Amino acid sequence: MNKKTVAIIVTVIAVLLCGCPGLLGVFGGGLFAIISFIPGASIDVMGSSEPRSALTTGLIGLCGGLIFVLIAAIAIYLVWRRNKADSALPPSA
Repeated sequence: MNKKTVAIIVTVIAVLLCGCPGLLGVFGGGLFAIISFIPGASIDVMGSSEPRSALTTGLIGLCGGLIFVLIAAIAIYLVWRRNKADSALPPSA
């Protein structure tokens, strides 16, 4: 298989398995964190109506989502950098 094809496949897999869930965690965590500061908001996080539980859930979601997004970004960077470095070598005769 061509190295560029492998790089494209790894990119798609990394985005689908890490990037999309990571972004969902970042946006959901941010939403929970923001909602915890709104006075009078109807909060129900796993049966608790405490704003602190919404904030804790939001911060955990933000951190977990950022980790997943970073994993996807690093995987994509390493695959494309390796692909570019291999193509820069002169062909052996």
